[in-house]
Amino acid sequence: MNFTQSIKRVLQAAADLSRAVRMVWSGAAGWTALSLGLSFVQAGLPIAGLFLLKTIINAVVAAGKGALTPDQFHRLILLVAGALLVQLLSALCGSLAQVVSEAQSERVTGHMEKMLHRKSVEVDLEYYENPAFKNTYHRAQQEAPFRPTRIVFGLAQLVRSGLSLLAISGVVFFSFHWIFAAVFLLVALPGLLVRLHQARKMFDWQIERTPLERRVEYYNWILTGSHHAKENRLFNVGPVLRDRAAKIRHGLNRRRLRFAMHRVTGEFITQSTCALVMFGAFGVLAFRAGSGALSVGELVMFYQAFQRGLGFFQEFLTAVAGLYENNLFVRNIYAFLDMEATLPETPRPRPVPHPLRRGVCFENVRFQYRGASRPCLEDVSLEIGPGEVVALVGENGAGKSTLIKLLCRMYDPTGGRITIDGTDLREFNKEDLRRAISVVFQDFVQYQLPARDNIWLGNISLPADTAAIVRSAHAAGADAFIRKLGAGYDTTLGNLFEGGEELSVGQWQKIALARAFLRSTEIIILDEPTSALDPKSEFEVFEKFRQLATGRSTLLISHRLSTVKMADRIYVLNHGRIAEHGTHEDLVRRGTDYADLYNTQAASYR
Repeated sequence: MNFTQSIKRVLQAAADLSRAVRMVWSGAAGWTALSLGLSFVQAGLPIAGLFLLKTIINAVVAAGKGALTPDQFHRLILLVAGALLVQLLSALCGSLAQVVSEAQSERVTGHMEKMLHRKSVEVDLEYYENPAFKNTYHRAQQEAPFRPTRIVFGLAQLVRSGLSLLAISGVVFFSFHWIFAAVFLLVALPGLLVRLHQARKMFDWQIERTPLERRVEYYNWILTGSHHAKENRLFNVGPVLRDRAAKIRHGLNRRRLRFAMHRVTGEFITQSTCALVMFGAFGVLAFRAGSGALSVGELVMFYQAFQRGLGFFQEFLTAVAGLYENNLFVRNIYAFLDMEATLPETPRPRPVPHPLRRGVCFENVRFQYRGASRPCLEDVSLEIGPGEVVALVGENGAGKSTLIKLLCRMYDPTGGRITIDGTDLREFNKEDLRRAISVVFQDFVQYQLPARDNIWLGNISLPADTAAIVRSAHAAGADAFIRKLGAGYDTTLGNLFEGGEELSVGQWQKIALARAFLRSTEIIILDEPTSALDPKSEFEVFEKFRQLATGRSTLLISHRLSTVKMADRIYVLNHGRIAEHGTHEDLVRRGTDYADLYNTQAASYR
């Protein structure tokens, strides 16, 4: 590594350190200031204790040569009282430091959690469909709760031990012999270099082991979650997955143990060397005291000073090594927080039209996922007029869900464009655009929250107790079964928490529909909205939906062609291209793929 690279690394480390301090300060400014203040106080107390100890011992030794005068006795009492006060202050500061540390840690952890949550919502959907992002997020989640706080603790330890070391070195050692200060450096420096080397290796290993840790977490989720419980028992896959998780964990533990052994070996060698040097210094001090060059009090003080000074120096170097290590690992947090949006916002967004005049238009849209070998959509053109219901049908993998993501601007087309009333989606603010769209996804979310909240989350701009929640539930056919729950709309849905009541898949789907109905939007997207409903419930929902969709542009995706018959126009998507379009009657009359598929499904009801 050349000099320029070294300088860049130092500057980068300083910038990372400064950023970590700012994050901690923004999360717990008061507690951080108090922690630093206590560090300054704790740095000075050991020096005062040493001088009081020397003075007390010399006074006691002097008293052995004759009776104490009243002044000497009072002075000794004051010295002992002073030593007691220093000890009590040290204990008090230590206790306060623990409380401050705990409070600071809690505040900073909460602050970092908010930052991660905020960034998790801000990043585009593309990141969530990328394994590299999941590795980065996994590492950020691991490090965020404690790394920034550790950096501030390390700085406080650096200040405390550094000030104590300077005081002991300046006041004590240099008054005896400068060589003792040099001995500190020679003894502790190898240990520092070992710690720095190990920290770098641990950091590199963390990057390497993240995919394995995520795989173990995945196996744990399968083995312990309710979602897979039935198949685990039916196919008896538990032992296989358990063994795979254990094998990975065994490899990780073996590597972790190897690192621990190297660290312990290095620390044992360093501590053994320190012990040899310390007792060698004590021998020198004892020899000087025996020859009359030192008083007994000075002997004890110098030995205590050497012992404490060595301890402070080791703490100082440990703090340096810890800062280096934590500064390396905190970059995992920065890697996540610094992710940039892949969907740029226009500097001067246009308002989303309300009401729609011309509707939604896909113009020769092409899309290819990053890293994919071929596009999943090619030259797709379709229109959804105001108040029109357009159905999209096609086999799995035809590109239907991708069309939804593009319309909601989770992605931008790699070719062509999508417009609303002639304006490209990229000219709208993303939040404003998505606020104008109601969606029921095929893989809709089952919030383990009260029924009222489950529906209210569809439009959080409304009051949480708005009467529109009940109206939306009634429109979706959910009101009847919600009222039969133990606490009605206040009943927690799902069995994740105590007191919750689980729903059937069809009931959950009606809750999702109610959530979408709560939004008064110009565009509605329904992705397999009634796949879990029986025919009677499906008919009732669509009758009400037809009323609610009046005047809105609606995109309906469904495999059940009995459902799409209600659409004003139907587009058939085949291998990413529009194969045909028209009304249900037109498509059946043509006798093409749609007609074959419809007749096949209809035959099962005859």
